[in-house]
Amino acid sequence: QHGVHHIMQVRVLGCSGAIAQGCRTTSFLLNQHILIDAGTGVGDLPVEEMLRIDHVLLSHSHLDHIAALPLMLDAVGGQRNAPVTVHALPATIAALQQHIFNDVVWPDFSVLPSPQAPFLRYAPIDVGQRLLLAGCTIEVLPAAHTVPAVGFAVQGDQGWWVYSGDTGPNPALWERINRLPVAALVIETAFSSDDCALAARSLHLSPPSLVQELQQWRPQQPCPVYITHTKPLQTQRILEEIHQLDPTELGHSIHWLHTGQTLHV
Repeated sequence: QHGVHHIMQVRVLGCSGAIAQGCRTTSFLLNQHILIDAGTGVGDLPVEEMLRIDHVLLSHSHLDHIAALPLMLDAVGGQRNAPVTVHALPATIAALQQHIFNDVVWPDFSVLPSPQAPFLRYAPIDVGQRLLLAGCTIEVLPAAHTVPAVGFAVQGDQGWWVYSGDTGPNPALWERINRLPVAALVIETAFSSDDCALAARSLHLSPPSLVQELQQWRPQQPCPVYITHTKPLQTQRILEEIHQLDPTELGHSIHWLHTGQTLHV
């Protein structure tokens, strides 16, 4: 429909690299029907809101991004009249089937309660693909992590909301988003520079590598950068290190994601 403006609402259910009081692992709720990653923050939603989630997009198979998915399906599956569709890379789907929904760790909800009416349906995705889900246009972005991984860009009224996923240095990401009108960038910085060797080995960013990444980005309009996925014990240190960076070197306004925050794009 031309002339209809869709303000896209992104609710931050979790944006921490680990659990602790007040810290929830990664999960974003787009409008009402789409979940991007299914970390522990999903557990804070009332059942009525969980019931509305029709699509879950997973960036990768690590536990902090999938932990709430099995539990959520158990909580709402019986009340829903259609399966929840899980959109993920084939390798991520294979990991879920082998290690989570394997009738050992959790029931195989892709065939239960019955193969005709399961709680869960898998939909493979690929980097570069564009999906139209529940009125949202979502593009699958490349990520560089220790398991196959992606990020996501979601089209809003003022431009695209971009989420890096878990990633180390990732030239392909900048190559792609330099051609998109980005309205907000959410990018991980899991470790402080004290742990930059561990960050490099685990394919996460730390403030020095964050700077190197952001220098490759040429946004078409000034736009905020939100830091996510900081480890709770290192968060303060990471914030201090990023504050000490030269703003001219960064060239972007840096903010921190907070659990419970809502971004309008």
